[in-house]
Amino acid sequence: MNIPRYEAQLRTASPLGPLTLAATRHGLALVWFDDQTHRSAAVDAPVDETHPHLALAARELAAYWQAPLQRFTVPLDPPGTPFQQAVWQVLRGIAPGRLISYGDVASAVGRPAAARAVGAAIGRNPLGIVVPCHRVVGAGGALTGYAGGLHRKQALLVLEGARLA
Repeated sequence: MNIPRYEAQLRTASPLGPLTLAATRHGLALVWFDDQTHRSAAVDAPVDETHPHLALAARELAAYWQAPLQRFTVPLDPPGTPFQQAVWQVLRGIAPGRLISYGDVASAVGRPAAARAVGAAIGRNPLGIVVPCHRVVGAGGALTGYAGGLHRKQALLVLEGARLA
């Protein structure tokens, strides 16, 4: 897995708590809630609200809270293994307000028996909200696992108008 070289970071408010965003020269690499699990150490990069990827991400996140059915267009550069990258790419294709299961994601990456591995990859998603891991649910539609906390997962899904079990 590549270790990102963050060029810049910024903090932004959200209705669900403060977010830290960080970017490389290639794109947005990190969107984290302060208290989420699997969070690494502090980002070692200067604060720069004018960095093009961070400025666009902040604008798109602000718009998301007002109109959650929009899609994010900011270029992305998340650090991850090839398997994680494949899983995260599938997540990017889930429309706002839609739900799919871990098994569905496993099938989409060509590994239908790998739902647990998919769950681990989803749990390590460094781009919460932007790469919508909150749209993945258990086989029966149960809200399971979210590094930002199940209360946030539920709030994001309600915001998007998803039909919860």
